[in-house]
Amino acid sequence: MKKNSIALREVTAIGLMLFALFFGAGNMIFPPFLGQQAGTNVWPAVIGFLITGVGLPLLGVMAIARTGDLQTLSKRVHPLFAIIFPFILYLAIGPFFGIPRTGTVSYEISVTPFLSAGMANSPIPLILYSIIFFGITAWLSLNPTKLVNRIGKILTPALLIIIAILVTKSFITPMGDFSQPTGDYLKTPFFTGFIEGYLTLDALASLVFGIVVINSIRDKGITNRSTVTKACMTAGAIAAIGLAAVYLSLTYIGASSIDTIGTKENGAVLLSDAATHLFGSTGLVILGLAITLACLTTSIGLVSSCAQYFSTIFPMWSYRTLVFVLSLFSLVVANAGLTQLINVSLPILMMIYPIAIVLILLSYFHNFFNGYSFVYIFALIPTGVISFIDGLKMSGLDLTPLVIVLSKLPFYSEGVAWVIPALIGALVGYVISLIFGEAKKSILN
Repeated sequence: MKKNSIALREVTAIGLMLFALFFGAGNMIFPPFLGQQAGTNVWPAVIGFLITGVGLPLLGVMAIARTGDLQTLSKRVHPLFAIIFPFILYLAIGPFFGIPRTGTVSYEISVTPFLSAGMANSPIPLILYSIIFFGITAWLSLNPTKLVNRIGKILTPALLIIIAILVTKSFITPMGDFSQPTGDYLKTPFFTGFIEGYLTLDALASLVFGIVVINSIRDKGITNRSTVTKACMTAGAIAAIGLAAVYLSLTYIGASSIDTIGTKENGAVLLSDAATHLFGSTGLVILGLAITLACLTTSIGLVSSCAQYFSTIFPMWSYRTLVFVLSLFSLVVANAGLTQLINVSLPILMMIYPIAIVLILLSYFHNFFNGYSFVYIFALIPTGVISFIDGLKMSGLDLTPLVIVLSKLPFYSEGVAWVIPALIGALVGYVISLIFGEAKKSILN
């Protein structure tokens, strides 16, 4: 039945669902590690992290809400771009990397600590765990209209309760004082935190999850576009507030942990040791449940989003069929080829992430520059070239001559050398569009 408005409780449930879709295991591990490294400089560092780890994903969801879907947003650049970019993005953040990682990471944190040395080195426990994990993922993804009830009303509150138990205990019985900052957090805590948030990859996920939110709102009987957009933005804001609150809490745990558990090499070990200190062996169970729920909700969201997208690209395959195909493929990759695929996927993610950021930001100035395609094209070309070189460099290729040239660009050492070229490219595209007008724009569309 069609409706002209949506209740606040329904939007809140959708917002909680979106929070859970974003909040995977990596999001739980990054903040405490940041806190431990930043020490007394934790607050400027976490502000930088929140800008890119929360602000950009929120902008991504709102951009999709304003345009309708990723394909429509991408078509503003060029029809060919609208085919290639979404396809690569969905593959990278879906079956080639994001989905398999949810199963493997949750296994390593929630199951491995309880295994004997012999069983931990055996492939059998991971195979059995993966079958259960991705079986549940497929089952809960089969009916996307029930995602809000299953995630927003059940899994998310359970996840938040578990995290709240950990955080509350850390406040009641603090592990220690903030230590001295280390590494880049000593001199540039804000920008270092900014880059760490950038590496969460949630800006990419926002372009994928945006359509899930829109469909969830439409399933409530809302068809009016402005109402859908407003509800989507409200849900995004609720998710952003939840993410910010959890990030701040987890960062505090990390920042106050050194006196008790010492310096750790990564956030997973840090959280595990902190949970053990706070609750004993029960802490590992609590942390394992939190990680499993975080990974499961993200896995469900990614499978559902990818199945919806690929069913439009390949109409001969139904949504239901694709859910099973994606879940099975991810199960196999999680057991047999995850390490190799990570080596391939990470450089690809480094190539497409800056493109996604520029695309999101330009969407908010679309009307200001009259939607000229040249603005998008001239901003994305240097962004893509620089990101492509960065990705190849990450894959291990020797690109010394190119790296020497790129190192002259502002912010190269910070990992965002594409920023100034993208801005200059957008200005050049705008000037060219003004000179040649719509005639030039129509040539590319």
